Amino acid sequence: MKKFIVYYLSIWCLFMIFGCGKSDDSESNNCIEVNGNIKIMPLGASRVQGYKPFYESYRYDLWNKLMEGGWDVDFVGNQNDDFFYGNDKEYCFDIDHQSKAGWTSAVIDNQIDNWLNEVETPDIVLFSSPGANDIILGASLEEIVPNIHSIITKIQAHNPDVTILIEQMAPPKSTFFDENTKLIVEEVKSIINEIAQSKTTEKSLVVAVDMFTDFTDNYLADEIHYNAEGARLIANRYYESLIPFLEN
Repeated sequence: MKKFIVYYLSIWCLFMIFGCGKSDDSESNNCIEVNGNIKIMPLGASRVQGYKPFYESYRYDLWNKLMEGGWDVDFVGNQNDDFFYGNDKEYCFDIDHQSKAGWTSAVIDNQIDNWLNEVETPDIVLFSSPGANDIILGASLEEIVPNIHSIITKIQAHNPDVTILIEQMAPPKSTFFDENTKLIVEEVKSIINEIAQSKTTEKSLVVAVDMFTDFTDNYLADEIHYNAEGARLIANRYYESLIPFLEN
């Protein structure tokens, strides 16, 4: 477990050392600003935030697919990116999200009410890799699962009609966890299905999205985070899962 904690702290230190100026694609390119009616909150930790050029977030590829598909969407959150994503797209990338490296399920649970009060109410929440940082830090399932339940309950209290897509998380590098911890990751995968079913109401759907199956080390930039190909894979799976809810 010491190895995991050292890795966790080293990633946090990278964020502190390599801070950059805030991205503004609209100033660097004659792109079109889009503020759609369907509010989507990307929620999670470092996998959602990304940290170019070290590793990628799925959000950029997902945003491009949503724009190319003509969907009337807007990413929301009180966090913004510190990176320039390129000037070759018709639409300005929406850099809003609700994620930061190191956030655990306990941190999200403690703060989600405050965050939701600070932004436009999301119609859809993309809940990424729930419990991943908790597992890295040695938390037990008995600590993680109640936090996930509580986070979903609080989101639904803010919007009883919200749709929540919750990840069965893509695994870390095959050599990163010991065998006992790998079993916990597998168990969380099954538990996410159970949580999705139990937290679904007549008005609010909670849907498990399988990011686990066929995800290999080839999709990782390091022990945990996505490379460009991995980010595209996650974006594609989110996009396919989103379409039925965008069509309604």
